[in-house]
Amino acid sequence: MAGTNGKGSVIAYLAAMASAAGRTAHAYTSPHLVRFHERIALGGRAIPEADLSALLEECAAANGGTPITFFEITTAAAFLAFSRTPADLLLLETGLGGRLDATNVVARPRLSVLTPISIDHVHYLGDSLAQIAAEKAGILKPGVPAVIAPQAATVQAVIHERAQALGAPLHEAGDSWSFEARGDGFTLRDGGGEIALPLPALPGAHQVENAAVAVACARQLPDFALDAPAVRAGLVAARWPGRLQRLGAGPLVDLLARDGRAGWEVWLDGGHNAAAGEALAQVVSNWTDRPVHLIYGMLNTKAARAFLHPLAERVDSLHAVAIPGEAASLSAEDAAAEARAVGLSAQPATSVDEALAAILARAPTPGRVLICGSLYLSGEVLSENN
Repeated sequence: MAGTNGKGSVIAYLAAMASAAGRTAHAYTSPHLVRFHERIALGGRAIPEADLSALLEECAAANGGTPITFFEITTAAAFLAFSRTPADLLLLETGLGGRLDATNVVARPRLSVLTPISIDHVHYLGDSLAQIAAEKAGILKPGVPAVIAPQAATVQAVIHERAQALGAPLHEAGDSWSFEARGDGFTLRDGGGEIALPLPALPGAHQVENAAVAVACARQLPDFALDAPAVRAGLVAARWPGRLQRLGAGPLVDLLARDGRAGWEVWLDGGHNAAAGEALAQVVSNWTDRPVHLIYGMLNTKAARAFLHPLAERVDSLHAVAIPGEAASLSAEDAAAEARAVGLSAQPATSVDEALAAILARAPTPGRVLICGSLYLSGEVLSENN
């Protein structure tokens, strides 16, 4: 599975559907949030850290000192783990692109999936949408069907050209399948007919699209018994931390509730590109019952202004932080400057704690705090709020 946004969510839905159908599903995703072993899930559970260490040592010994990247050796360890623990499904997420990704060694997968593709990782994949799409479409295989999420016309043209050259049958949104949101759920239509579905457990309008992609995939896997009841159950059972996640009780949440000040909410999202900013802006535009305060941090390899621009007119304040432990993080001052460049009144803060305290000191009424800009920041926040 390749794409710019939505890959992890689609995998979470498919894994939950498999579980509801009584099937086992392994998954390989990246990056992790709190601990590295989260990337390798065996039957829905993170691989034990001791087992992962042993696998990495085995892979290092087999490699014999030959040059190898961090992602390559961890992918080898994941494949070794999967080979030794049978499962009904293996859900693979690419790391950066697709064509040259370490995961792209399976000669004939059961299904290929391309989630929405947009601008990201320009240092590695190219600075145009067509170049990035070509790298992502590199996971398509001869004769292997591919489910394609809604795409921009430029992306669609690149996918068509690649699929035609390979003889890969496409099941495209808007052609082979479509979906329509309604108040309490959504409807998906494809060659097999129409199916009414509940709203997915993960919040946000963009998650309806991700859920629809997952359902379209499930409908292409009839031999895995992902029938309508399992699909519906999986949609409402899926969990994917750090993706528009409301934080429960913990030190960060408790900080906003001090002195009996009730009514505050803290939300967390790891989105970090322009498309993610658009998706978050749609969510925030519906948060009209109370003020919205942003805390964000971002890697210096990401386009901070493109991410923040859709949010600029929808938030009441912004505090910028550096991502702890990340050498490639923007400093709090530089992150604040990027926010000011798109019209936000931004202040740097030395930590998320300090930002929350500053928000609390200035806000006359309870509001929502959205911490965003990086999955690495999301991981730090989840760890700190435990």
